[in-house]
Amino acid sequence: MQYFEWYLEDDATLWKKVTQKAKELSKTGFTALWLPPAYKGQAGLHDVGYGVYDLYDLGEFDQKGSIPTKYGTKNEYLKAIKALQKAGIAVYADMVFNHKMGADEKELVEVVENNRFNRTEITSAKEVIEAWTKFTFPARQHKYSSFIWDKSCFDGIDYDDRKKKTAIYQIAGKTWDQDVDDENGNYDYLMGADLDFSNPKVIKELYSFGHWYLDMCDVDGFRLDALKHIDSHFFAPWLKDMRSYSKKELFTVGEYWSSDLKELLDYLKDIEYSFSLFDVPLHMNFFKACNDAGHFDMGAILENTLMKCASQNAVTFVENHDTQNGQALQSFITDWFKPLAYALILLRNEGYPCVFYGDYYGTKYSPSFKGVIDLLLKLRQQQMKGTNHDYFDHFDIIGWTFEGESESEGLAIIMSDGPGGMKKMYVGKDKAQKTFVDVFGHVGDKVVIDENGEGLFKVDGGSLSVYVNQDGQDFKVS
Repeated sequence: MQYFEWYLEDDATLWKKVTQKAKELSKTGFTALWLPPAYKGQAGLHDVGYGVYDLYDLGEFDQKGSIPTKYGTKNEYLKAIKALQKAGIAVYADMVFNHKMGADEKELVEVVENNRFNRTEITSAKEVIEAWTKFTFPARQHKYSSFIWDKSCFDGIDYDDRKKKTAIYQIAGKTWDQDVDDENGNYDYLMGADLDFSNPKVIKELYSFGHWYLDMCDVDGFRLDALKHIDSHFFAPWLKDMRSYSKKELFTVGEYWSSDLKELLDYLKDIEYSFSLFDVPLHMNFFKACNDAGHFDMGAILENTLMKCASQNAVTFVENHDTQNGQALQSFITDWFKPLAYALILLRNEGYPCVFYGDYYGTKYSPSFKGVIDLLLKLRQQQMKGTNHDYFDHFDIIGWTFEGESESEGLAIIMSDGPGGMKKMYVGKDKAQKTFVDVFGHVGDKVVIDENGEGLFKVDGGSLSVYVNQDGQDFKVS
């Protein structure tokens, strides 16, 4: 689970909450949690974590207006990690290396302006600006690291404090990192003071920080932020070093936000498949399907996705903090479609599914789907066994089955984004004369399996039904 959403209260209680919920989450079926950035952001208590200020302040120092981060103190964070691991849940830490924000001092920096929509085009002569590029962390007083970030550590900035002007400023004598996404000509620059990944001292410091973080927090893996803006040759060797240093597998997933499958596959090849990527194309298929008034081809919903083409490196998801309403990558999955989308990631063998905190507990924009997700997780644990058969053969109605490993097991999933209907599907000859029922209760009709092991399963319009053998365990939405 991604254990946070963008609009959480700024009350420094998340670490305490997850500590209390650890056993319950494990019992429900969660095996890993991706926790939000734990270090101090430029807005202190009010920073979601992506406006990175001090990587070494995990809620320990009085900086940016608070000691705790939005989620709590360092001690509470470490306690949460231990509680989760004790409950059998792995912990993945969010690494945000693309930029730094909230510098302590200004410097005079020689720059040129770039075209905002084509960063390869210089649009001004050299000039000297006053830029916030020096990070001294006075409250920390060199504890854990004496490294000082200054203008030599960055290749771009977006604000001249002298003129009070915002622009894309490339530091003179520097070049943008080249092995990045080619959107806007070169998408190295995203925000804040952009790290220069060609600077050896920057690289050395990020390795040192990684070792410190593993020693301090003993996490089980990472989520890597903003990959399309960072030199693609950085993270594979960095992660190899972290794995060697920690003697742990360190499962890792990266955010390369592109709906172009080829771009993701090319990136995986560049990193020699050393970590996974979020399946953005699948999310965008969900987004199109839920907004297309039944005109989306459901039979093709898994096409051109990592789930279909590189399942071993695919982390599947329905929603995240960036896709929520009002956020930069807004592509909100409407409520009616969320049960269908979660069935497509949780009741499939392909990919590593990630549940979103906001969908599980609810947000100010959408209700909780906890009951639906809990039931799908129970089905995943107990019924999603045996041979799988797919029926992605209709424009509106699709389905798939699992035969199970005993007569009492077996699973038939059917959904439609348009009118309801029926689909004949095979669940195994050992289920002949067995009766299957819809655990969601959307369809009251029972399905008797024929002598060929097939049943005629029904689904309502714009709905999901999941059928199990009524002789099996009792399943219902809580």
